[in-house]
Amino acid sequence: MTLQLFLLLAAALFAIGVFGALSQQSVVMVMMGLELMVNAVIVAAAAFWYFLAPAAPDGQVLLLVVISAMTVEMAMGFAVVTLLFRASDVDMTDMAAELKR
Repeated sequence: MTLQLFLLLAAALFAIGVFGALSQQSVVMVMMGLELMVNAVIVAAAAFWYFLAPAAPDGQVLLLVVISAMTVEMAMGFAVVTLLFRASDVDMTDMAAELKR
């Protein structure tokens, strides 16, 4: 495996994530597209760390911080979507955009 193959994988994941985030109307599917994009960044960062500086633990620490931040972000996002659905039975992005305070 080479760095180029990992970067190609990351680019493919990112492209699929962009397509999923822009083409779907369900809030959960949009969030899944965003999750794929963040995972692509993680794959690219891990590949750069492994091939450029495998002896330094800085890359592993950065990846753990990014993964934990992504986990908290997605948990909060799904909590907001769940509350939005329970409060007003909205599960599509165009219906959620019409909500006003």
